[in-house]
Amino acid sequence: MDIKEIINQSIKTKQEVLNNNSIIEEIKNIVDVMVACFKNNNKVLWCGNGGSAADAQHLAAEFSGRFYYDRPALNSEALHCNTSFLTAIGNDYSYDIIFSRMIEAVGKKGDVLVGISTSGNSKNVVLALKEAKQRGLTTISFTGEGGGEMKNYSDYIISVPSKDTPRVQECQIMIGHIICQGVEEEMFPKK
Repeated sequence: MDIKEIINQSIKTKQEVLNNNSIIEEIKNIVDVMVACFKNNNKVLWCGNGGSAADAQHLAAEFSGRFYYDRPALNSEALHCNTSFLTAIGNDYSYDIIFSRMIEAVGKKGDVLVGISTSGNSKNVVLALKEAKQRGLTTISFTGEGGGEMKNYSDYIISVPSKDTPRVQECQIMIGHIICQGVEEEMFPKK
C-alpha cells in the first residue's frame, strides 16, 4: 500500500471536480433548489446504501441539526433511518422498493430527493428517484462517472469523474458539505 499515492489520487479526483465548471454550476443550482424547497416549508430527503447511506444520514443531519452555526432546524431526513419499516418492506415485498415505498408515504410535491450511489445503478435508489419524479419531487443524484441509470431520473446530477468508489465517496461528501454550507448561508445570512 502506497499511502502517498492514495492521497494523491484523492487530490487528483478533487482537482478534476474543481476544474469542471459544469459540476461547479450544478452545485450552485442544487443550493438554489434546496433553499427554495426549505423556504416553501418542504423537506429534503436522502437515500443510499452502505457508505452512501451513511453519507445520506450525515448530510440530512447537517440540515436538521446545524452546519457551521446555530440556526433554526431544516426539515431533512435519510429514508433508511426507520429500521422497522426498512426490514418489513425488505422482507414483505423487496429490498428494491424500500426507498420508493417511503417516498410514496412521505414524499410531497415541492420536496427534494437526493439519491447517492457511486455506480448510479443501485436499483432501490433508481426506483426511489422514479417514484419521486412521478410525485412531483425535485430529484438530485450524486453518482460516479457516467451517472448510471440514475441520470435518467435526475433533474440535477453530480457525476464525480471517477469509477474508484472511495475517491467518488470522498468527493460526494465534500460536495455535500459545500451544499450544506451554501444552503445555511443563503437561508440564515450572518449579520
